[in-house]
Amino acid sequence: MPIYEYRCTSCGHELEALQKFADAPLVDCPACKTAALTKLVSAAGFHLKGSGWYATDFKGSGKPAAAKAGGEAKPAAAGSESKDAPTPAAAPTPACGTGS
Repeated sequence: MPIYEYRCTSCGHELEALQKFADAPLVDCPACKTAALTKLVSAAGFHLKGSGWYATDFKGSGKPAAAKAGGEAKPAAAGSESKDAPTPAAAPTPACGTGS
């Protein structure tokens, strides 16, 4: 349920009320007992941050960048391997304990 803010136009008293959307607006001020409350417009109580649903759901057509650029990615040249990439190593021989 949303929280609505009200201000009395006769005495200036401000209050917040937790109401359903379909509920009628409040009119009676609890401080001065007059029918002078007006609903205030305030900022939303949440803020959307991060990449969110837009970037993952609707930003593009869902195709990878390489497919959009015109086909398959080119393989790397033989002499230009990355230093960070692990090199294939021979699998260690398991010790079976037979002494051979």
